[in-house]
Amino acid sequence: MMLTSTAHFLQLRQLYALTKPRVVLLIVFCAVIGMFLATPGAVPLKILVAGTLGIWLVAGAAAAVNCVVEQKIDALMTRTRDRPLARGDLSSAQTLVFSGVVGGAGLWILYSFVNALTMWLTLATFVGYAIIYTVILKPLTPQNIVIGGLSGAMPPLLGWTAVTGEVAPEAMLLVLIIFVWTPPHFWTLALYRSDEYAKAGLPMLPVTHGSLYTRLQVLLYTIVLFACSLLPYAYGMSGVIYLLSALALGTVFLVYAVRLYVRYSDALSRRTFHFSIAYLALLFASLLVDHYLAF
Repeated sequence: MMLTSTAHFLQLRQLYALTKPRVVLLIVFCAVIGMFLATPGAVPLKILVAGTLGIWLVAGAAAAVNCVVEQKIDALMTRTRDRPLARGDLSSAQTLVFSGVVGGAGLWILYSFVNALTMWLTLATFVGYAIIYTVILKPLTPQNIVIGGLSGAMPPLLGWTAVTGEVAPEAMLLVLIIFVWTPPHFWTLALYRSDEYAKAGLPMLPVTHGSLYTRLQVLLYTIVLFACSLLPYAYGMSGVIYLLSALALGTVFLVYAVRLYVRYSDALSRRTFHFSIAYLALLFASLLVDHYLAF
């Protein structure tokens, strides 16, 4: 009995690992920020709980489908070879059933307790990541992360529509920031993992165009990101607290990008990648602080 319980627990852990918890955490965080920015007051508890849970479940389901499609590639790469499918601990059939149940439950929660618009937008995000990006774009073009980045940029819009039931310009500004953030974020990872991507046969930008060109693209996108991060202030949806935070965080990111372009090292690329995650989290957190202190 104890052995059976232990086996079930380990399988649950493996299924949980399929959802890429750390990636999904940032997705859900941005969605929750979108909820709070959509209202001057408190987010209704039902919307907050149901919206967060529904978006989390669908994002986890999309991640699981990604693991199914890329299991052979994952097995070749150091960063991903310990994923359950890559190790052979779970089958594709088990994962697809898990994804269907979890994703279906998330969509049902969003439709039943939030609103239909949020459900449909979340479904579109699922299709964009799990199918359009993973199946079509990633193995086809080095611009995969640029074109497919729109699905990953959707969380704040999902949070916004969960509260308001409509698409607003303010929410689209948040989507734009994440959309422009995605290429420099991901390409810094691809730079120090380029040998693994080449081994896996994926046409990532450092593999197809080389390190110098990729570093130039990281720098250019970071400059554009710096400008886009100021748009919430320019549009009037944030105040001085956010402006100062965006300037400080953007300056640090630019310094990283310039150093990466001028004098590359894998260690610096790795630090830039990790900073990019902190950058986005802190930028959105500063929006939230500014939003409520302004009121």
